[in-house]
Amino acid sequence: MNKFYPLTISDIHRETRDAIAITFTVADEIKHKFCYEQGQYLVIKKMINGEEVRRSYSICASVNDDLLRVGIKQVPHGLFSNVANTEFKVGDVLDVMTPQGQFGHSLTKGMDDSANKHFLMVAAGSGITPILSLIKTCLESDSTSQITLMYGNRSTVTSMFRNELEDLKNAYMDRFNLVFIFSRESQDIELYNGRIDANKCEQLLNRLMQVTDLAGAYICGPQDMTEQVSASLIKQGLAQHKVHFELFHSDASAKEQRQFRQSNAAVETMEASDITVIHDGRQMQFQLQQNTKSILEAGNDIGADLPFSCTAGVCSTCKAKVLEGEVEMDVNFALEDYEVEAGYVLSCQCYPITQTVVLSYDQ
Repeated sequence: MNKFYPLTISDIHRETRDAIAITFTVADEIKHKFCYEQGQYLVIKKMINGEEVRRSYSICASVNDDLLRVGIKQVPHGLFSNVANTEFKVGDVLDVMTPQGQFGHSLTKGMDDSANKHFLMVAAGSGITPILSLIKTCLESDSTSQITLMYGNRSTVTSMFRNELEDLKNAYMDRFNLVFIFSRESQDIELYNGRIDANKCEQLLNRLMQVTDLAGAYICGPQDMTEQVSASLIKQGLAQHKVHFELFHSDASAKEQRQFRQSNAAVETMEASDITVIHDGRQMQFQLQQNTKSILEAGNDIGADLPFSCTAGVCSTCKAKVLEGEVEMDVNFALEDYEVEAGYVLSCQCYPITQTVVLSYDQ
């Protein structure tokens, strides 16, 4: 569970000027560990300038494809993404964690439903990466399913996987509706120009479909777009449990919350909690002064080797279950409501509020 394995890069494909797709070779003896669901991601670890750097990148292949491939877009000042886009080469070996995440888990339930199987996908920029996996899997696995994709980018040349999406459109003409939205390139239909926001979403959906008939909606992109589109869909009558999203970037709220806690702790006398973490069958105990560090950070400070990637509440690599005691989560962009109700938390955002807390990563 949550273990890294050395995987060799077998192919690097330049998708756009600032984005690549890399494919890994997986040895036969560990292939079963890298079976994935549509929409999952990989945590990749690499030493850069003497520092261990971890990043999460979504798998961009169908579950029916016999390959493990992720997309990496170069971002300004992005330590890992810049190295990946400029220095990675075929034959390099990277430490890769087994597939994580549940973004597309509910898609198979929707395909099993005998009712309408029309799915809406909304992506912007590199948010297309997990969405592509969902689209391909859905179209290949259920011949009665239909998909509409609204895909926002600056222009044609900045659109990741554009050719692959066009090929899918040609292969599934009756079931796949592809709509490009460009903010810096003019298209003949004015509605397809600009950025995807609540207003644009409402206008497009009024033209393309009946929202209440959708089997589900899947959104991936910047936080502002994701929140606006989600709210617009619910306002137009789509049940909230049918709206699923994954962020590839969050605002500074997690960092600000952490700084606020630590500044308060510096001026107050805080109680210490007895923390027990369970990971891979091992138990480790330590004390943690409340409102100072997250349980994840404190546990790794003493060598617990707890799993993590983004540390911003966006991915679910650090997901754990509270077995005893209570904690507070500062932000949560990754867990569904039913998971939180069942006691699951993002340990990178967890701060103890009771004398004793027991957290398990093995549940």
